Amino acid sequence: MARYTGPITRKSRRLRTDLVGGDQAFEKRPYPPGQHGRARIKESEYLLQLQEKQKARFTYGVMEKQFRRYYEEAVRQPGKTGEELLKILESRLDNVIYRAGLARTRRMARQLVSHGHFSVNGVHINVPSYRVSQYDIIDVRDKSLNTVPFQIAREMVGDRPIPSWLQVVGEHQRILIHQLPERVQIEVPLIEQLIVEYYSK
Repeated sequence: MARYTGPITRKSRRLRTDLVGGDQAFEKRPYPPGQHGRARIKESEYLLQLQEKQKARFTYGVMEKQFRRYYEEAVRQPGKTGEELLKILESRLDNVIYRAGLARTRRMARQLVSHGHFSVNGVHINVPSYRVSQYDIIDVRDKSLNTVPFQIAREMVGDRPIPSWLQVVGEHQRILIHQLPERVQIEVPLIEQLIVEYYSK
């Protein structure tokens, strides 16, 4: 599936938010790139809504068509559309791998999933957009446990807090999905209502 593979720091600067987490290049220059990057621009309501949608897309590494499908699915859910959209994005397998601390970034997590390092409930899954469910069990495949990315992940245990809706167990780095996250458990710098307003026009 197509995805954005360009310089993510440039996107972070354009949207004025760290899309990666710990992006030192962004921290040094947290303003849009280009000659007039520091200039104050009057932002319209539409621009704010568009920027919020783009922030969500690039944060989770989702192309426009797929993001729109997620939004349409969220509309059909009984809860608040914006919150349901974030729950859908958080339940992607690549995001869960990132949240569990097995990858430094979502982009790296996407690569690990694509390269076939994981199984879900005993079934080999290599699709980053695969959606996990409550009580799912995610395992690092035996042949992958001693590869460099997972050795590094074991050394970095505790460096980043793991959300309460999932748990990482033991040296084999098994991930248990206790529940799908509620909005208060989703730590992303997004105002999801602006995304709803963007698509509601």
